[in-house]
Amino acid sequence: MSGTRFVRLLYFLFCVMLFSANAKAQLVNSYTLKNGRMYIQLAKPITEGALDSFVTRFDLADLGLKTFLKTSKPDVLKELGWKIEVNNEVGMIISKAVEPYAGLNKAGEKIIFKEKAEPLFPAVNNGIIYGVNRFRNKQPFFVQDSVVRFFLRGYQQASRVMLAGSFNKWVPNELAMIKTDSGWIYNVKLGPGKYWYKFIADGNWMVDRDNLLSENDGRGNINSVFFRPNVLFSLENFTDAKNVYLTGSFNNWQADNLALKKIAAGWELSLYLADGTYTYKFIVDGKKLADVKNPEAVPDGANGYNSVIRLGRPYLFQLNGHQEAKEVMLVGSFNQWRDFEWPMERTKAGWELPYTLGPGNYEYKFKVDGKLIPDPANPLYSSASKSS
Repeated sequence: MSGTRFVRLLYFLFCVMLFSANAKAQLVNSYTLKNGRMYIQLAKPITEGALDSFVTRFDLADLGLKTFLKTSKPDVLKELGWKIEVNNEVGMIISKAVEPYAGLNKAGEKIIFKEKAEPLFPAVNNGIIYGVNRFRNKQPFFVQDSVVRFFLRGYQQASRVMLAGSFNKWVPNELAMIKTDSGWIYNVKLGPGKYWYKFIADGNWMVDRDNLLSENDGRGNINSVFFRPNVLFSLENFTDAKNVYLTGSFNNWQADNLALKKIAAGWELSLYLADGTYTYKFIVDGKKLADVKNPEAVPDGANGYNSVIRLGRPYLFQLNGHQEAKEVMLVGSFNQWRDFEWPMERTKAGWELPYTLGPGNYEYKFKVDGKLIPDPANPLYSSASKSS
């Protein structure tokens, strides 16, 4: 048995003994790296708030931990390469080899592994709602388990290539890229968002010539731009279509600026979206279609439906009383005051609706049986808000 396997076995046995020996022991929720493997440990029971905090802290939204804890079904975890080490009433441990890409087995290859890297351009400060990458001559940087593989095509004659960007405070001698038969690579763990970056080949700073997105940083420097996506829009079938586009509230329903890429099973597009609630459709050769795989939809005002996607924690809108009302709708600046989209649900005390809001300030009202009223529980009013 190799030394690495022996150490891992000892760690696994220690975890099993810890879980079984004292069910009342207070386990520590952790995300660690040991002997070439990533380990996630969670104590049970865990509150939804504590789990949300853990997921946000380590940018694990794509992992499906909530689903696993509720159902104990390991399908999503196994698809992402995770192994269930322990799962019982006391807690769970899952692990995965630190090999997010096939073929990365050399000792010199490295991943920046740390807590969630905050983007230089958080949506709350810069009004960034969505972003899409645009490359030529190469595919967008591959992302798996939040690890982004930066790739510089060519430059085989260079003796040393470094990567620097807003994610490492532009330190020029920290991220040494690895030479391959087609260029240079380096893996960085990033949270969803927008990042600036450059390559440094033998001391010469340069933008990514294959990236069509670049920006001036206000100091005379041009930097390449990369959006770490957090949403994959996909449309199955329609392989005979000439063009498929994504349109939605996030891009003001523009019809032809978000083109999906054709794949064997249909079409897809990776996108960065800031927290919020959005409605969308696909446009297939000029015809608008809702997302048939998405069960959540709202009326589009034209006898059809728009699909819905939510990102972030919802805010619970509540209206007490009005039990005699037949219908109560939530309307506001966050959905352009469309009064046909969001029906509220009746409760014992009145009406309520969870709605995820992106960063910013919003105006809203309730529409009770056709009449718009302000929220009597909210003392903040604006004379600019819509009236009936």
